[in-house]
Amino acid sequence: MDSHARPSGSHHRGAWSPRTSSRALPPLCFLLSLWLVTPGARAAGYQTCPPVKPGMLNVHLLAHTHDDVGWLKTVDQYFYGIRNDIQHAGVQYILDSVVSELLANPARRFVYVEMAFFTRWWRQQTNATQQVVRDLVRQGRLEFANGGWVMNDEATAHYGAIIDQMTLGLNFLEETFGEDGRPLVAWHIDPFGHSREQASLFAQMGFDGFFLGRIDYQDKATREKKREMEQIWRGSSSLDPPVADLFTSVLPNMYNPPEGMCWDTVCIDSPLVEDPQSPEFNAPDLVNYFVNLAILQSHYYRTNHTVMTMGSDFQYENANLWFKNLDKLIRLVNAKQANGSHVNALYSTPACYLQELNKANLSWSVKTDDFFPYADGAHQFWTGYFTSRPALKRYERFSYNFQQMCNQLEALVGEPANSGPYGTGRSDTLNEAMAVLQHHDAVSGTSKQHVADDYARQLSAGWKDCEVLIGNALAQLGGSKKNFSFCRYLNMSQCPLTMREKQFQVTVYNPLARSVTQMVRLPVSSAAYLVKDPNNKAVPSEVVPIPYLDQQELLFSASVPALGFSVYTVQVAKMHPRIPTSRLTSQEPQSSEPSSITIENEYIRARFDRRTGLLVAVQNLEKNMELPVYQAFYWYNASVGDRSSEQASGAYIFRPEQSKPYAVSHWAQIRLLKKGLVQEVYQNFSAWCSQVVRLYPGERHLELEWTVGPIPLGDGWGKEIITRFDTPLKTEGKFYTDSNGREILMRRRDYRDTWKLNQTEPVAGNYYPVNTRVFIKDENMQLTILTDRSQGASSLIDGSVELMVHRRLLKDDQRGVGEPLLEDNEGQLVRGRHLLLLEPPKTAAAAHRLLAEKEVLAPQLILSAGPGATYSSSKAKSLQFSGLRRELPPSVHLLTLARGNPNTLLLRLEHQFAVGEDSGRNLSSPVTLDLTDLFTTFSITKLQETTLAANQLLAKASRLQWAAKADSYTLPRRAHTPLDPAAIELRPMEIRTFLASIQWKRD
Repeated sequence: MDSHARPSGSHHRGAWSPRTSSRALPPLCFLLSLWLVTPGARAAGYQTCPPVKPGMLNVHLLAHTHDDVGWLKTVDQYFYGIRNDIQHAGVQYILDSVVSELLANPARRFVYVEMAFFTRWWRQQTNATQQVVRDLVRQGRLEFANGGWVMNDEATAHYGAIIDQMTLGLNFLEETFGEDGRPLVAWHIDPFGHSREQASLFAQMGFDGFFLGRIDYQDKATREKKREMEQIWRGSSSLDPPVADLFTSVLPNMYNPPEGMCWDTVCIDSPLVEDPQSPEFNAPDLVNYFVNLAILQSHYYRTNHTVMTMGSDFQYENANLWFKNLDKLIRLVNAKQANGSHVNALYSTPACYLQELNKANLSWSVKTDDFFPYADGAHQFWTGYFTSRPALKRYERFSYNFQQMCNQLEALVGEPANSGPYGTGRSDTLNEAMAVLQHHDAVSGTSKQHVADDYARQLSAGWKDCEVLIGNALAQLGGSKKNFSFCRYLNMSQCPLTMREKQFQVTVYNPLARSVTQMVRLPVSSAAYLVKDPNNKAVPSEVVPIPYLDQQELLFSASVPALGFSVYTVQVAKMHPRIPTSRLTSQEPQSSEPSSITIENEYIRARFDRRTGLLVAVQNLEKNMELPVYQAFYWYNASVGDRSSEQASGAYIFRPEQSKPYAVSHWAQIRLLKKGLVQEVYQNFSAWCSQVVRLYPGERHLELEWTVGPIPLGDGWGKEIITRFDTPLKTEGKFYTDSNGREILMRRRDYRDTWKLNQTEPVAGNYYPVNTRVFIKDENMQLTILTDRSQGASSLIDGSVELMVHRRLLKDDQRGVGEPLLEDNEGQLVRGRHLLLLEPPKTAAAAHRLLAEKEVLAPQLILSAGPGATYSSSKAKSLQFSGLRRELPPSVHLLTLARGNPNTLLLRLEHQFAVGEDSGRNLSSPVTLDLTDLFTTFSITKLQETTLAANQLLAKASRLQWAAKADSYTLPRRAHTPLDPAAIELRPMEIRTFLASIQWKRD
């Protein structure tokens, strides 16, 4: 996605009109014959880089295309070149054309990035063409940068999903091209801000450098003055340098060509004309312009090398236009050296440019913060997309959970999961769909509506294939064939099976490596039910009404073993079963009662003002602490432009019409429900905004389930809805957010760590992405709010924290989408959850990290109408299963368990605590694990450790070394000693990735 700030010679995105070249593309078969004149095959990588000229300013020209995996058009429309009335773009033709033109001149080079497109194109090629491409890759003339399935968003993507999509793309390259195709650099030229965790993950994947396109306009100006456009980014405060250190370069012109030098079918700049007899003769002017631009640009960088991106969105569909002009430019610029010019132009690649920077042997400054929020102008903060399309964001996060269950069961069962009683089950459909959703115009919510609908369609198709796989796996592990049903609309209290059947079974699957207890809620139609656990023992259950709806839900608590499932049997009871429950009963507040209403369990008490119906205080009974907490909903009117700027709020940009929000209501109509298994306060703020504040027995957090929408627009204003928590905490302008769900970063209001901020938007300019949690604290108390999807959040007043939950707008923000964020479909009404924790700061990390892990990977429910028939005569029916013989310790998260080939699994283990975060339970200490005989369905016979994306053996991986100005010494890294599966050590915030050879334990 490109912004409105484009080279003058190109059209605005969405306004480009198709144009045809006067020169037809040469047939590929003809150009194959030209292969005979190309250089001999060489090993790819830095060895294939073109020579540079010492003592000169070497200008590395990067021929590239940026291909959004969905934005204005769907993925398929972009690939095939359909709907060019929306945007002229056809990725299949780009790759066809580029390969042809690379063969025409051995000096030419090209950079490609998005594997979601390349894999599709590759599978359609003949063996001959594939061999030609392999040769181009081996010679370094076709270079892959980044290599993920997509170029992922960095604000709203969860770290687990980022790792998965990068693994998918990088392993395709490894399997197809071997070492020749392994990208050496990360290439995020279009995401709208950059997270510190992204740098850490890329470093652990083995990249040597990271290239950025977009950074804040004030930040960039400061960097140019200080010549700090390139530096070392320290991606972790826990991992020993240089494990998470990554050399980072900010490109000079985002990712566009220099102004006036765009030579594509969608551009309007004049081509280079070198015929002096032509009235269009412009070669001297263009060459001099280029030379002067290169010299000016070099003043912002520290070496005698500079870089220019020669390409942009979906360019090179007719690659001859670009390459013919670049051939001329290079030849004419270098010809000036005979007359004393010190500028040398060359075809290059990001890796080759990076190698020259490394050869300079300089010491570089170190960055430890991130690049959020991003603004490209004084009133243009790209912080709205942190929340845009909240329904899609939740669907993506819930699908991540389902994806992990699908992959885990495939790994635990093997081939029988793929081919079983329910048909052919596949995990790759959902894995690829989830990878697509990480694209920076997908989970970000910044695509056109019909594209967002197509993203949801891809997820749905992935679910269907995984549902078959999961059914096969459960039949194998449980020993019975059932008519499984997956109720996808439980968040809307809809499930036909549970509302229809008098008896049914609930299989509760737990994807975590520790046992969990989960309250199950199912819509039902009868007044009482008998629920039995896997041991046929009755468990407490209750049917509770859903206020304001003529519906009710069954509640019961399920205990589920680590990496496994428990099956509960439910049947209608003729009378309510006599199972001990709390003495608390359902009640309505009476006017004669005290001025406050409370709900409580053994750990938490929440108090509400009876007059207003609002939450006013929270107590942690276990820690004997109380905090006044005033929570309510507000909205900002979305700006449509004013005297300061014409900028409006849109899919990307958040710009409120004024700094003070409007209250949805100063009071809420309430209903109180107290049962043995739940205590709830139902708050109705308006016809379009309501909330349930809920406590379950045994939980140390308060649950706030909000429902917002459809947002009214009748007054002519778009609206951005927030929930705000106000407290008396003395926070001194500080608040804390997670980075992609992992490490925590401190934020300061109206402040940036590395440059002096001129704050022009006091609300939007202080918003940050929250992937899983945000908190405020003082010396004694910490209030943490956990989310069930990515959202924007801030603390605009000391002691206050607000999260944007929904937005619906009437204007486009002029960033290319060309339509307002209206969501006149299922996205209008959104339901979500916030979890509130009140803890002393010393113990808060343990509480919020473990709760966030459970929230992201909450147990999944699979339903069936009955016990089913016996699946295998050799296997007894089982109502409970665990994939682990022993639970992993609380500081360790089983991040990945996925099947590779029949006897190889991908295994990732993560230490989920940072250095010094938890001293009370010692959860921040290193942990040593014994993996021998850990799993119940297989034994590990061999372990090979890899880099994070599993595309290189760690023992063979090496990275370029960079000198950091901030370091007087470098901390030692773990030595590459032979792996002992009985002693796998994990240090704080460390993720270790293994390929495990296994032997099945078949019955």
